This record gives sequence, C-alpha cells and structure tokens, in this order.
Amino acid sequence: MGLSVADQATRIGVYGGAFDPPHNAHVALAEAAIAQLHLAELRIFPTGEAWHKARDLSAAAHRLAMVELAFADVTGARVDDRELKRTGPSYTLDTLRELRRENADAELMLILGADQGQALPQWRGWQEILSIAVVCIAYRASPSGTAGQFDPQSLPDLPSGARFETIEFTPMTLSATDIRERVRRGVDIARLVPPAVARYIAQHHLYTRPDDN
Repeated sequence: MGLSVADQATRIGVYGGAFDPPHNAHVALAEAAIAQLHLAELRIFPTGEAWHKARDLSAAAHRLAMVELAFADVTGARVDDRELKRTGPSYTLDTLRELRRENADAELMLILGADQGQALPQWRGWQEILSIAVVCIAYRASPSGTAGQFDPQSLPDLPSGARFETIEFTPMTLSATDIRERVRRGVDIARLVPPAVARYIAQHHLYTRPDDN
C-alpha cells in the first residue's frame, strides 16, 4: 500500500528552461505537474547562460519578466531567478545541489520533457542529478506531430536507485522557435502564449529581427 499524500515528504518541483518566450505548453505542463505530483510548490528556473544552446538567449531581464507574467496565475508556482544571476554556464546540477542544501527534508522532482530525458546522459553530473532528484518525464507531441516515447530504463549506465515518474500531458505542438519566427514575420501569436506575454513581446519589440531568433 502506497503512502498517502499527507504521509509523503514535501515535494518541490524543479522546472527549468530558456522560456524564450514562455508559451501555453509551458504553463499547461506546470499545472499538470503540480496536480499530478502533489507538489507543495513548483520552482520555475529561467536558465542563465545555457551551455546547450547554439544561439544567444534574449536578455535575462526580458525572459524573467515574461516568466513572471506567464506563471502568475498558476497556483503553487514560484519563479526563482538564481540561474540568471550566475556567471558562466548554467547547470541543473548546481541548482539541485543548492535546493538540497536549502530543503534537506524535501523530495525534489525534476520535470523534463521526453526529449530532455533522452539527452540526460549529456548533462553535467547526470548520475548525481538522479541521486538528488526524482526525474519526472512529461510526454508531448514533437513538431512532426508524433508523440515521444521514452523509457528511462534505457539510459546507459543508469545508477541503481534512480527514480522516475511520469506526467500525463496532453500533447501540444508548440515551439518557442516557431513563436519567435512568427513574431519576426508579423504572424499573430495570441493563441500560443499567455495574453500578458503577448503584450510584453509587442511592447518591447522582441523577436522582430532575424538575429533575435
């Protein structure tokens, strides 16, 4: 018989990303994670200097402002800007280590998409990540419209004791890359991002030039 929610350790969700810009799929995943994983809170981490991104990200101040707007109405979500304040490349491992020190009795739940789960062995200290946090895999549609299927047990050299959970997530074929391109071409994005984010992008003329993408 499993533990009741009341008997479980306090669960803190960890949800990072470039959020350039944050869109409706990001918000939907946050809501699904909070509900299904019984999170006490979900920490949203806009990444700082992304080691895995080939392009430069938009200014940290803009991405932080958009994230705060996007998740403002998500009960239990809390924006954490520590990665934006770091110098040098931003690594999830560093964030998890800090959270473990700050929340010794909590259970950390790292939320990843299926594509990120498959790439996990490329992350810095990925085996240590699995010793610190429960990895929660959310499945969504890929840009081609096919649903990603990923078996965490297929990861090479998977450490013993690694824990995984699944988030059931209605597929949404949204892409920040596509949204940036739509803005550049003057195509409406009102149905793709939260209204406050759409207004912010328009007010600050973000993604209007090719080198902004």
